[in-house]
Amino acid sequence: MGDTWENSFTEQERFRIRRLEISDKKKGFIELLGQLTVCESVSDKDFEERYQELANHGDDHVICVIEDTHTEKIVATGSVFIEKKFIRNCAKVGHIEDVVVDSAIRGMQLGKKVVGFLTDHACSVGCYKVILDCNTENKPFYEKCGYKQKSVQMVKYFI
Repeated sequence: MGDTWENSFTEQERFRIRRLEISDKKKGFIELLGQLTVCESVSDKDFEERYQELANHGDDHVICVIEDTHTEKIVATGSVFIEKKFIRNCAKVGHIEDVVVDSAIRGMQLGKKVVGFLTDHACSVGCYKVILDCNTENKPFYEKCGYKQKSVQMVKYFI
């Protein structure tokens, strides 16, 4: 029984969830986003400028990452931004975006940890709901995270 607890504890310590840090570019953050969608190389200067821009939003735009402390690589990420509304007595809504787990280690519940972290953040800043868009094949994953289908997504691309 001691070995099971010890192995479990070691696994929890291996994957550290936290907010994005400026040094995460060198830990594979941009490459990880490339597993989600088109994400060309980003210069150090552009990364630093965008990081500072987002940091200026404080709790209204949070990017979380999971770092594998054994490899010092970012293996999962997601973001939430807070929309401030006039409806519902000037309520707030959280929008979850860009959730991805490194394909080499999927199935370890890291995606659920990311979504939970982002959901908890939205709740802690007073959002009355959190919404996200996903592909049909990802619907079962988000349902396991406590989300349910509500509407249809529409999009118009400019590029």
